[in-house]
Amino acid sequence: MKVNIKKISELSGFSPATVSNALNNKKGVNHDTAMQILAIAKECGYITENKIKSIKLVIYHDSGKILSDAPFFNNLLESVTTACRENGMEAKLVNLYRHDADYEQQVERLLEDPSAAILLVGTELNENDAKTFAQTDIPLVLLDCNFADLPFHAVLMENRHSVSRAVSYLASLGHERIGYLQGDVSSPNGDERYEGYEQGMAKHNLTVEKKYLFSLPVSITGAYEYFDGLIAKGVELPTAFVAYNDMVALGVMQALQKHHIRVPEDVSVIGFDDIEFSAVFAPGLTTIKVHTKELGELAVQKLLHLAKNPGSIHTKTQMYTDFVVRGSTAAPAAD
Repeated sequence: MKVNIKKISELSGFSPATVSNALNNKKGVNHDTAMQILAIAKECGYITENKIKSIKLVIYHDSGKILSDAPFFNNLLESVTTACRENGMEAKLVNLYRHDADYEQQVERLLEDPSAAILLVGTELNENDAKTFAQTDIPLVLLDCNFADLPFHAVLMENRHSVSRAVSYLASLGHERIGYLQGDVSSPNGDERYEGYEQGMAKHNLTVEKKYLFSLPVSITGAYEYFDGLIAKGVELPTAFVAYNDMVALGVMQALQKHHIRVPEDVSVIGFDDIEFSAVFAPGLTTIKVHTKELGELAVQKLLHLAKNPGSIHTKTQMYTDFVVRGSTAAPAAD
């Protein structure tokens, strides 16, 4: 008979809920009870060091716009795959599309496979769908996303402070009218970055003006076409922008240059990610560098540790970013 939560409940005399909470190190189970349940789980083979044979790299898609052809995610996935191989683990790529008719069945199959740990790329994940993954007994690490009220092991980049620091840099150059270029798709990262923008503006007693806030497609071409149209209509521009990501920033820079609006002399621009295009674009893009390779490696290491130590306390690991100054930023032009 397959050993599962129900079987451990029968053997231990504790309820399935108590067993699940103990195995996932959740609150509400005293130490002695938890140790008893863990001992039974090991004795009956539910917990074994060799239980996990592979890592499923699960990419959750909602709109698909954020993940579509973005260099940042391609680099991240390559890093994860390499780290799995170096640790002797097979990496299996699974694309999970929220709007598929059999989405719930796909999730159920994922969470019923005890031979594979899950690295869940949750960039487009919403909190409601995340609840199902938070309840699994399968070793799972959430990558590039986190939810404050859900007990995930998570690895992600630092968003708020990174953007706040970008605003502070612009303020130090003398900019007061600083706008924000948001992606047109909601995401936890996007929300945190906008919060960082607001925090940076408040820190320097600068006013957030709605006329300088724009929601754009999250691709270079999409951002370019959208902002090209706005400029053609005579939109009022601030002296500087912070963008949700490099793709948006580069698209807007192209549109500005098409209309002979100089970067950075007329408008300064800061991106986020430091994709390869950022360094070779003219002018080079000032941006927030995410250490993509290390982010993927850290997530894999955390997942391997969790696979060997299923009762580990839930932790969130944030990786700091670097601020890279290039030619797209300068002091505002004198009036």
